[in-house]
Amino acid sequence: MRWISHIAIAGSICAVFNPAAVPAAVLGSTAPDWFEFVKRAVQRNRPVKHRGSTHYLVGWVAAALFGLLIWDWRDLVYWFSVGGAIHWFCDALTVSGAPVGWWSDRRVTLFGGKVQTGRPSEYLITFLVVLLCAILVWQRESTPGGFLPFFYDWSGLYRSGLIDGSEWKSNRFKLF
Repeated sequence: MRWISHIAIAGSICAVFNPAAVPAAVLGSTAPDWFEFVKRAVQRNRPVKHRGSTHYLVGWVAAALFGLLIWDWRDLVYWFSVGGAIHWFCDALTVSGAPVGWWSDRRVTLFGGKVQTGRPSEYLITFLVVLLCAILVWQRESTPGGFLPFFYDWSGLYRSGLIDGSEWKSNRFKLF
């Protein structure tokens, strides 16, 4: 899949659970690919295979467990690793698949690997995941006590007396 699909899927899934960690998940969703660039720069004489060691699902799950159970600063390690794992799942939907670990040279394909990179099926899957996550976020925000840090209800804050008229007027058309 392309980076825009990785970013959209990881960002929307993360927004459902922890909106403040979206940047870490988005950065992690592209990390397997840019780790390859770093690896190429470090190992100048050795070729680096695309979807090789930087794409191992086991590595991303281990990093997520490390962040969840051992040490993490504001859940950033965890969500960065979850973004990398989401990258793996997205790549596993494609024809060429994604590797699970170092012990096998085979790649796993999910649902028969029917998705081709850059084709409408990739964008349809991306759109459906983002739509489902948007519905879940909107549902959570509309429940009593629900809060989204980037969608403020300025008119509701004004009606409840928490802000004055001038603050409402200056912020009523701001989405973020």
